Amino acid sequence: MLGLACLNRTGVQVSTTTDAAPSTTARARRPGTAALGAGLALLALLLCAATALSLTVGSGQVSLHDVLHGVFTPDSAVRGQLVVHQVRLPRTLAGLLAGVALGLAGAVIQGLTRNPLADPGLLGVNAGAAVSVVFAISVLSLTEPGQYIWFGFLGACLAAVLVYGVGSLGREGATPVKLALAGAATTAVLSSVTSAMLLTDSRTFDQFRFWQVGALNGRDIDVLRQALPFVVIGVVLAQALGPRLNGLALGDDVARGLGQRLGVTRLCAALCVVLLCGAATAVAGPLGFVGLAVPHAARLLTGPDHRWLLPYSALLAPVLLLLADVLGRVVAPPGEVQVGVVTAAVGSVPFVLLVRRSARGAL
Repeated sequence: MLGLACLNRTGVQVSTTTDAAPSTTARARRPGTAALGAGLALLALLLCAATALSLTVGSGQVSLHDVLHGVFTPDSAVRGQLVVHQVRLPRTLAGLLAGVALGLAGAVIQGLTRNPLADPGLLGVNAGAAVSVVFAISVLSLTEPGQYIWFGFLGACLAAVLVYGVGSLGREGATPVKLALAGAATTAVLSSVTSAMLLTDSRTFDQFRFWQVGALNGRDIDVLRQALPFVVIGVVLAQALGPRLNGLALGDDVARGLGQRLGVTRLCAALCVVLLCGAATAVAGPLGFVGLAVPHAARLLTGPDHRWLLPYSALLAPVLLLLADVLGRVVAPPGEVQVGVVTAAVGSVPFVLLVRRSARGAL
């Protein structure tokens, strides 16, 4: 059986063969543009529903009238409207920002490293943010989340720069394997530093453990407003990288043959991950599971084409985060379960089933 592999303009491999039946089957399994566009619209509607649910559902009963007025024209004399405006609206916006950022960052880092088990923490982002926050609490004696979250952003950026610098050493530059090894080594070192600082200061540990689990509540609108530009830049950069990530998926040699400058592509992808993860960490803390699982779910719907995988991930992730946050509000009244705990607990079983299905399909 003879076959010929060729590349289209988007960098996606297209296989032509003399046997018409397998080719027809492959095309049938690949979603068409119309189906992908319809799925994207459906996800947008699902995101709107999750947003409305996040504004409506909580430990306290608030009427729909108060929800609408609390979002647009709040009256400080009405308790329900005040709750919506000062509590639910900021945490909903935090879920949207953090979800979009983590979903895109996960898809980009998996495409950059060609590793389906990669997550945004692979570049040392979470470890860098953690050690920086611990430093802010322990050394600078900061006590409020709004005061030290930007230390987390700075630490995430510095750790990613260190990982990329170490991974770029040598003749071949920042290859996926070298980035993964540098990220693992940097994460181990920074985690050790964080543990050493926490073990010697119980006060710092008490404050840090609430930030470490990941949460959407207690976020100030000003913090979200400051994080928004980083998310917007990261979203634009991620979408622009879609065709280039398709080329990287075919291997370095093929990507070079398509005219790509691999160093520039990897640097832009790493910068995109840093911007998105740094903003998400500043808003919600180190939420690690979302960036790992969501791209896998999106890939089942879109296939490997990053031009569609990226926007699907950007919509699926905030849906997961908002629904997990709503579940955490009502599952253990009158208290709450933090969203980082809920996403890991609820999403782990579907993720395992998804991985098993993907493994069977690859055989």
